[in-house]
Amino acid sequence: MRVTLDEIIEVLRNEDLSQEAILDQVEVLVRSKFDFNAMSQRTLGINWRNATPAQRARFVDLFSQLLEDTYRNRITYQDERVEYVGEEIRGSRGQVDTVVVANKEIPVSYRVRLKGDEWLVYDVIVEEVSLVTNYRSSYNEIIRQEGFDGLLKRLEDKIRELQASQADADATEEGQGA
Repeated sequence: MRVTLDEIIEVLRNEDLSQEAILDQVEVLVRSKFDFNAMSQRTLGINWRNATPAQRARFVDLFSQLLEDTYRNRITYQDERVEYVGEEIRGSRGQVDTVVVANKEIPVSYRVRLKGDEWLVYDVIVEEVSLVTNYRSSYNEIIRQEGFDGLLKRLEDKIRELQASQADADATEEGQGA
């Protein structure tokens, strides 16, 4: 984890890259270390077993895209730094604890699992809030009310909304730079 986080910070600090190039490189690094399939299974809980293979595959694709689109433009790196404060390994599971130091200290922990010979992230805990648990509660409610296909449609709609919002922001930036 430390190597990947350090690589991400190095990319974020690279003043020779455009914002788009930075975000693209960060995306490649994140995709190489996040186990979106395991995240998806944990996020859906019991609903994972009840979904068809096609629904599962679609959910993994949409969920990973939603996470990327949601966090893509929140990534900034000014004077922040990451401090590694601990790690714990129990068999094929572990946790890496960090603190992001900016204008305040933000604890961020990465839950990891050994897959083959590589440690991959399956949950992120920011200020004691698990990403997986947070999404699970809202997604379970949507599935209960609208079914699994209703959840998939909502994810598709949210991704379109995020991408349209980003396109608008990019157009505004280009207009101001001209």
